[in-house]
Amino acid sequence: MSEGASNVVYLVMSVASLGIAIWKLAACLRDPTPTLFLTTTNFLVAAAVYAMATPSIYLAIGEALGRPSFATLPVYVGIVTCFAHLHLITLLWSPREERTAGGARRRVTSWTVAYVVAAALMVVTFSTAELTKPADPLKFNTDYAHDPAILLFLTIFLSTLSCTTLSTWRECRGLKLRDTRMQHALRSFGIAMLFVFGYVVCSAPAIALAATGSHALDGIGLLGSTFGVVGALIAYYGLTGAAISAWLRERRDIRALQPLWNLVVEGVDPDLAFSASSARSHRLATNVTFNLHRRVIEILDGIRALRPWVTSEAAEAVYALHQRGLAQQQANEAGLTDRELQAVATAAALLDASERHHAARRSYPFLDHVGRPQEPSGPSAPLPGEDTPAADERDRLLLVAGVLNDPLIAAALREVRAGRSEAAAGRP
Repeated sequence: MSEGASNVVYLVMSVASLGIAIWKLAACLRDPTPTLFLTTTNFLVAAAVYAMATPSIYLAIGEALGRPSFATLPVYVGIVTCFAHLHLITLLWSPREERTAGGARRRVTSWTVAYVVAAALMVVTFSTAELTKPADPLKFNTDYAHDPAILLFLTIFLSTLSCTTLSTWRECRGLKLRDTRMQHALRSFGIAMLFVFGYVVCSAPAIALAATGSHALDGIGLLGSTFGVVGALIAYYGLTGAAISAWLRERRDIRALQPLWNLVVEGVDPDLAFSASSARSHRLATNVTFNLHRRVIEILDGIRALRPWVTSEAAEAVYALHQRGLAQQQANEAGLTDRELQAVATAAALLDASERHHAARRSYPFLDHVGRPQEPSGPSAPLPGEDTPAADERDRLLLVAGVLNDPLIAAALREVRAGRSEAAAGRP
């Protein structure tokens, strides 16, 4: 890359790294785990590395300290630190049942010590070098390869980078996780490590030849930085892709649950909402996980408030119409699975209960200032799916919310209303 392109690319990468670091820090404060902590510190270090590697900032640091190319030391140590973090993260991602009692801890400790020693050796060798030539941030490796101390510094750097990238790639290939999103992240990690190793493949021969006085491969060495940036981007995707996918899915679920929330919370008792902003939570981009959990809880509270008005008529009408549809081989009704049919029956029962609740609110005296109507006497009918385990409630409610406008429900409710009208007309 040219110096101008490097300025733009590295600054963009620095800002992106800092933004992700702040996002991960917020998640780490909510749910502190070793992997989240390592991910957060990785992005913080990456933000600093890309900022200092930006040619204009790199040169400014050298001028300020009176030592050209001094920024190379924190940049290269920072690169090793970042990829050491990624290696440790993959070690911690190993399934618990595959870990021995202290095996994972020993491996993490051993690799951490090795990386600290490598960084210390880099500091020592760099400090003994004489950096007097004008600094060219993109050609440091080949411009100073003739200096024995810098050559040793670069050897340690490339050896450590090779070790961490190839070890991480090997870990990613061997790990098999149950979570498909995490497995996809691992695959991305593995690909990223190969791209970063491409930096080593490009840089090593260019440095070796430059140490002999020939600069014929300097262009190949410059190409290495492109491999490094591409590898970093893929690694970023691996670290954030699963979280972003989960965030998007949770946002989608909040919006999908909105009609059901309107029916059983806003339409029954607005005081069931956690706050006045609950009705707008599907528009919010922050605290998405909290808002989704809150939405599910509010809906369950609303369903509980509607329970006294639930009858078996609507659900029975749905089942009867579905059986009739099966008998007549109507494709649009015969295709319902058991879970879908239960969701349709639940939605029909809730819509019917909501109508009865509103009718009671209009017909009976209010019992308190929030307008709660008098509950009907006698026990309420069971609601389809009410025995669903708590872990599966989100999926069940999403199904119910998705079928509120199903034609089968409209037909069932028409039958229920017609039956009640006939019963009322025949009542003495």
